[in-house]
Amino acid sequence: MSGATKSMGVITVIALVVVTAYTVALGSSGWLWFGWVVLGMVTMGMIATRRR
Repeated sequence: MSGATKSMGVITVIALVVVTAYTVALGSSGWLWFGWVVLGMVTMGMIATRRR
């Protein structure tokens, strides 16, 4: 994986931790989870295109 793909992976994992902590502390926010899903899909797309 390239450096950009690794960085996106790290950002995605950190975002998951932050969204989960927010949900535990303040309650669920659909927009935060939606944003995280979109970020995860972009990251998976980057991984898929780098392998070819």
